[in-house]
Amino acid sequence: MPINILMPALSPTMEKGNLAKWLKKEGDTVKSGDVIAEIETDKATMEVEAVDEGVLAKIVVPEGTADVPVNQVIALIAGEGEDPKSITAPAGGGAPAPKAEAAPAPEAAPAPQANAVPGDQAAHMAYARVDQAPAGPAQAAKPDGAGQQARGTRVFASPLAKRIAREAGIDLASIQGSGPHGRIVEKDVRAALQGGAKPAAAPAAPAAPAARPAQPPALAPSMGADQVKAMFEAGTYEEVPLDGMRKTIAKRLVESKQTVPHFYLSLDCELDALMALREQINAAAGKDKDGKPAYKLSVNDFVIKALAVALQRVPAANSVWAEDRILRMKHSDVGVAVAIEGGLFTPVVRKAEQKTLTAISAEVKDMAARARNRRLKPEEYTGGSTAVSNLGMYGIKDFQAVINPPHGTILAVGAGEQRVVVKNGAPAVVQAMTVTLSCDHRVVDGALGAELLAAFKQLIENPMGMLV
Repeated sequence: MPINILMPALSPTMEKGNLAKWLKKEGDTVKSGDVIAEIETDKATMEVEAVDEGVLAKIVVPEGTADVPVNQVIALIAGEGEDPKSITAPAGGGAPAPKAEAAPAPEAAPAPQANAVPGDQAAHMAYARVDQAPAGPAQAAKPDGAGQQARGTRVFASPLAKRIAREAGIDLASIQGSGPHGRIVEKDVRAALQGGAKPAAAPAAPAAPAARPAQPPALAPSMGADQVKAMFEAGTYEEVPLDGMRKTIAKRLVESKQTVPHFYLSLDCELDALMALREQINAAAGKDKDGKPAYKLSVNDFVIKALAVALQRVPAANSVWAEDRILRMKHSDVGVAVAIEGGLFTPVVRKAEQKTLTAISAEVKDMAARARNRRLKPEEYTGGSTAVSNLGMYGIKDFQAVINPPHGTILAVGAGEQRVVVKNGAPAVVQAMTVTLSCDHRVVDGALGAELLAAFKQLIENPMGMLV
């Protein structure tokens, strides 16, 4: 029986993707780990890796096809002993996406929830770097690896490896995978059979479905396209279709402003000491044979580092909202808003509190360049507990940024400028900037947000504290 290759979910927000390019053609041999296609998501262009081995018998969805739904069959691999030429595309093209080798449902299985994710998410993720995407409800209800799923640990395995393990009664969690990204493949299961693997535990009784959170009150419907267009004279405007990124940004921003109770805290930070330290550090940078310095720190690099250290000093603010609980983070993973044509990315600097200013600077420059080419991986722009949005380079003095869920905060940074202040009873001119912290009131209360902002201000105005 041929093996289905399904349209993968390469990011948590992906619903459809464009099949940009096939890197294998019909009749080619496919090995585990081979890159077989390029998929354009709402955020980036990603490579899809094969997990199973065989011959690419049939390409169902040709390259260049747009808006291919996640979980749709895009190609078929001939199974062992099959004639690739005898395999034909499924009826109706690739539309039906059957579940991948699901075992019969156990007796007294609970009825599917009305809000469950449709389709077999594990199946369409089997041909991608799927350890980047979060598990959905449908995966938790799957019989394959159900014991491990119930304990909160995801097990990545090829469909063939799952079937062999299920038939032999082997616990997949006890097997070390040798496939791409630690995925368990057929040879791993067979090796475990020879070595005597741990038997699979009996599946736990399904937990009672959690009560769904109260839905926000319905809002008045927005005007449709025709209603908006009717307000303007024909020929006085140009229609710009929405791409996947802009659709996702619009959806996320509406969700954030409707469901996250924002409040805002602002203060001014003096920059004189920071600017002097920055000049001293940049002057000490080594130069290559062309005279180019090894690094050049920006004010934003200091901002990222200061926020990361401040979160360690005020750990209660280093948290995210998780519906029925708050997750308090051990490290400061700070997102950095990067504007690109048609939208923005927020790549995340992981463990920023542990990194030097030069390491942060190099990492941000690298991720910003790849973001503009839409070459970031999903794990590079997901996660984190906070973010920095800096519009100072555009001359913006102060603004309020929108929180990117599930983040608990976001820091909006304005332009540095000379200002007159009173010091020791006399006017003085200082370099200063205004910063505004947007807080999710479910996670960060007013006093906690003020404490975080005060710690940030202290680090900015005494920047040597970031270096020790």
